[in-house]
Amino acid sequence: MTAQDVAPPSARRRLLVTAEGTSSTAFTSADWATLTVTSLIWGASFLFIAEGLEAMEPGVVTALRVGFGCLALTFAPAARTPVDREDWPRLLLLGVVWFAIPMTMFPLAEQWISSSVTGMLNGALPIFSTTLAAVLLGRLPGRFQMAGLAIGFAGAVLISVPSLGGGSGSALGVALVIVAVIAYAVAGNLMVPLQQRYGSIPVIWRSMAVGLVVTLPYGVVGLPDSRFEWSPFAAVLVLGTLGTGVAFVLAGTLMGRVGATRGAIIAYLIPVVAMVLGVVLRDEHVDAIAIGGLALVLVGAWLTSRAGR
Repeated sequence: MTAQDVAPPSARRRLLVTAEGTSSTAFTSADWATLTVTSLIWGASFLFIAEGLEAMEPGVVTALRVGFGCLALTFAPAARTPVDREDWPRLLLLGVVWFAIPMTMFPLAEQWISSSVTGMLNGALPIFSTTLAAVLLGRLPGRFQMAGLAIGFAGAVLISVPSLGGGSGSALGVALVIVAVIAYAVAGNLMVPLQQRYGSIPVIWRSMAVGLVVTLPYGVVGLPDSRFEWSPFAAVLVLGTLGTGVAFVLAGTLMGRVGATRGAIIAYLIPVVAMVLGVVLRDEHVDAIAIGGLALVLVGAWLTSRAGR
């Protein structure tokens, strides 16, 4: 697929556009590997956020996360790949909806809800992503994808219900996560044609720089009430370099290949990682209903990954 095939001239003049993935076939082993690595990193990110909040204000965690991610990608030669001037408005929007908004919302949310619940709620991403893609492309996903999305979302809900119902969830915290997830859905669709034209690194590096400019004042405001401690700082360093730098490049590459709808199934595996880490590292209890939800998530991910028919 060439750059011209990604979107017609009229579509490229619109600010919010998306495109089909370059492949509508079943996931390859490389796709599954990319999906798995990204899910593991992002599933662990919520634990790193919680650790960072032990010593830093939410704004500081946000700014450092974006800053470390941007710095990590600066050393990649591909970051300097030229980008057409007409695509800069989309890069600016991507910087806001993929970095500034979600990475501000998550640390704020984790002041009221646990890291595991925050991760679990990310399972709603494919629903928002698919809905937006259907509107932008004027076409519904195939029957396997529709079934997989429904089953996976049901599983994500079942995983989340025990924690939310047990009093660990706050309405405000949940609302902040939903705002972040909706922003992710917009970003995922916006990323597809940009990734297909330029590759992931130049797009993400530039949009991450935009996100850093937007979030830096918020981070500066939080500095007086923050303190330096090695463990929280190391957690945010890993969060930025891996959870923001590496993982977003992997996710962007996957979305460019399989499209925003199927690429969003990363979010169905994030709750699995968050739940397992919560049990292993935080001694959290997992109800039987959540185990059933885990099974549904895996079935939903498999169905959604099938060929687009």
